[in-house]
Amino acid sequence: MRVDEAVPAHPPDGAGARELAGLLRRTALGDAAAFEGLYRELAGPVLGLAARVLRDRAQAEEVAQEVFVEVWRLAARYDPEAGGVRAWVLTVAHRRAVDRVRAEQAASDRELRAGRAEPRSTPADEVPDQVERGLDRERVRRCLGRLTELQREAVRLTYYRGYTQREAAAALRVPLTSVKGRLRDGLIRLRDCLGVAG
Repeated sequence: MRVDEAVPAHPPDGAGARELAGLLRRTALGDAAAFEGLYRELAGPVLGLAARVLRDRAQAEEVAQEVFVEVWRLAARYDPEAGGVRAWVLTVAHRRAVDRVRAEQAASDRELRAGRAEPRSTPADEVPDQVERGLDRERVRRCLGRLTELQREAVRLTYYRGYTQREAAAALRVPLTSVKGRLRDGLIRLRDCLGVAG
């Protein structure tokens, strides 16, 4: 066993524990300097505990702040018979952090339930959308039929199949400039046929 393992960093009894108890007693009487001393001694352990429970630095800082507000308010209720000041403050910190985790989980569960509770669309609700999509497809098909063969193939390959203009030129066995020109002309004719502004 190493020496640092044998000796606790903060012994439960001794000068440290007595000093903390004195600071807490004076805090209970409204002594702001004593509270500041208590804060200096315990802020690190409280923040560390909250950070381990919450795994979120910002929330851990909020919880630590809430803990010290509670310590200030409840200092007079501290019972030395129940344990040391450090243990009492860290117990308050642990409870606050766990409460925050539970509150976050409850909020997440509520959002999940609300998402599930939203009314799902019925087949009757989908009919107008399906009809509109069908009409749009039919208009596009009709307008594509008005293009020249090369224009139609250039549009089909680049817009519907995802080819680059160079790949479309290779597939159609025509020069790249031909594909670019036919594509531009075809898109202009489609825009005019579909009545798309711009």
